[in-house]
Amino acid sequence: MRVDLLAGAGYAAPVLPLRIPTILAFDSGLGGLTVLREVMRQRPDADIVYAADDAAFPYGRLDEQALVARVLEVMERLVERFHPDLVVIACNTASTLVLPALRARFAIPFVGTVPAVKPAAERTRSGLISVLATPGTVARDYTHDLIERYAAGSEVTLVGATRLAGLAEAALKGEPVDDAQIAAEIAPCFVAKDGRRTDVVTLACTHYPLLLPRLQRLAPWPVDWIDPAPAIARRTAQLLGPALPRLEPASTVAVFTDGARLSGPAHIALAGFGLARIETESLPLALQP
Repeated sequence: MRVDLLAGAGYAAPVLPLRIPTILAFDSGLGGLTVLREVMRQRPDADIVYAADDAAFPYGRLDEQALVARVLEVMERLVERFHPDLVVIACNTASTLVLPALRARFAIPFVGTVPAVKPAAERTRSGLISVLATPGTVARDYTHDLIERYAAGSEVTLVGATRLAGLAEAALKGEPVDDAQIAAEIAPCFVAKDGRRTDVVTLACTHYPLLLPRLQRLAPWPVDWIDPAPAIARRTAQLLGPALPRLEPASTVAVFTDGARLSGPAHIALAGFGLARIETESLPLALQP
């Protein structure tokens, strides 16, 4: 058995057959594109499915039981349709809760995305680090366990940004997003104490790197922003084994569970990530009682 520190669960890594793999990257919206970009750089030979459960976006509005049920429902449909060799859960909110249920249900490897607390604690000089996440990720016991295990020697500020994922999604779709809104969301990350200042901020939501240039510009002082996407991509490549040569271009498709809110700029942005083909797998979110 080994421990997948990205996914946060122990399991035996499978030995995958030597053939062109299909990778499914899954998120509630468009934030997972930041992970997908790195995965595609690591495995240009793979066929790619990017699945966004936009019918249920944002996942933070669902309670834990509803979120687990929703992800399992959507994943059942996606696995049946695309038969992926590996699934990347490119969503912190889902990864910190749903991975055990997914691994119990499906006989394929899952790579998750959880707060990069360990590298943040390793990089800090001041001993002040911040975890910028969604409120759901901030509240998870898993996140607190990571801090206790890997950052006991640091002072960690947990920041549950209520609007930042939506602002990142809107910006990618070409909608106007005011700098002041972003600045207000990240302001609690920056702590000054006893002559020390926060020097590392880990981006614990895959949407946030979409705004990274603006985060850097709006920060009250320079910090090291940690994007976990490259590490997730390396773990994905490790599980898949050696890349194989292929003569034809890789197949890529983006699948949405609603798709009604996709604007022209969103289509252009998706094409920029190599996803010109867009389809809908209709899965409306059942209203909670």
